[in-house]
Amino acid sequence: MARVAGVDSSTQSVKIVVRDSESGELLAQASHPHPDGTEVDPQLWLVALNTVISEVGGLESLDAISIGGQQHGMVLLDAQGEVIRPALLWNDTRSAPQATAINQAFPDIHVKTGSQLVASFTASKVRWVLENEPENASKIAAIALPHDWLSWKLTGSTDINELFTDRSDASGTGYFDPSTNHYVDEIVQWVTGKSDVVLPRIVAPGEIGAKAGKTIIACGAGDNAGAALGIGATVGDLVISLGTSGTAFAVSSSPAHDKSGEVAGFADASGNFLPLACTLNAAKVFDSTAKILGVDFEKFSQLALQANPGSDGLMMLPHFDGERTPNRPDAEGAILGITHSNFTPANIARASIEGVIAGLAYATGALRRESVDIQRLLLVGGAARNPAVQQIASEIFGLPIHIPTPGEYVSEGAAIQAAWALNGSRPQWSQSVMKLASAAPQPAVLARYLAAISAI
Repeated sequence: MARVAGVDSSTQSVKIVVRDSESGELLAQASHPHPDGTEVDPQLWLVALNTVISEVGGLESLDAISIGGQQHGMVLLDAQGEVIRPALLWNDTRSAPQATAINQAFPDIHVKTGSQLVASFTASKVRWVLENEPENASKIAAIALPHDWLSWKLTGSTDINELFTDRSDASGTGYFDPSTNHYVDEIVQWVTGKSDVVLPRIVAPGEIGAKAGKTIIACGAGDNAGAALGIGATVGDLVISLGTSGTAFAVSSSPAHDKSGEVAGFADASGNFLPLACTLNAAKVFDSTAKILGVDFEKFSQLALQANPGSDGLMMLPHFDGERTPNRPDAEGAILGITHSNFTPANIARASIEGVIAGLAYATGALRRESVDIQRLLLVGGAARNPAVQQIASEIFGLPIHIPTPGEYVSEGAAIQAAWALNGSRPQWSQSVMKLASAAPQPAVLARYLAAISAI
């Protein structure tokens, strides 16, 4: 029995699953927390990774492993392969001015890289170091992403020329073109002030990145791409993810180049593309609304289903943390259309769900502008199991909702990559998806929200 492992090294924790490479049978799993913050010593990720690998039998017990990880994080290395400074993570926003400056320096950056840059992109963070920490900037010999660095550390190498990555994670740097699968040298030189910085080699899906003893290390993936692979998303699938924030991404056979910046033109982990739009406000809004109503999440769902579609005219714009799509960082939440008759707990509960889902429908509209074909809607994340969220999502999107079996989607996708590299072909493990009956579409509700969102 060949054992393959998939890892999800996220902002909050590291998780590992071990499966039989042929059948996909789950053999072991483990997890370990990561420290909080927007700036983290990468060595702490490595300690956590080694801990979970040890808990599932050790690296030598695995025939192959692949690491999926948080995107955009910046790991700077010197010529000896030592980490120069703590990694800046995707949620560190200090480099917002540098992102704007890069976009201005390269007006066609959406053509060159598929994306207009915001502070989350690696390029903006590197430029921030150049402008604010010149001594550290002078030491930069290589730039890695979190999953690149961890994969490399598993090999035991100290040679920065042996770094490797995949196109899905590289497409979140702001200096990689997912259409050609090459780095954009002029952007790299502009953000680093150097012409000789080493960047990780791009490893294609199914290829071997390196070995650690007898253990094959596959290319790995960015977290959203890993999740798409883990749930079996294919061309034509739209994935709506409801975590603390929300994402709408689709597997597409063609790249996106959105000049507005609302759609990030990422690559996926299978050889296709993964155009993605992000909202800042999702499940956390449900938690806040349930708390103010004094109910748990189950009662919150029941309340929402007691209200009529459209919440009798009550609307909630859930921009509690500003907003990313549309890009309104200073936006605030609002409750609109209040009357004596409609200001009820049930309508407030439903309006909070309608507002969050409508925000993701707005984001999906940006994907459609990029000619993304949408045939099936997959709803994932902890809130996706809520009956009211499922029904209202079907009403707002006007599509049937598919709920994948709950699981660790990113690490599952990485396990698929590991088996792919080991066996030479993508495994066809069974992936259970529950299809829910469609709720009656509510286009008028969506239209009201889209008009309100566009006006902020």
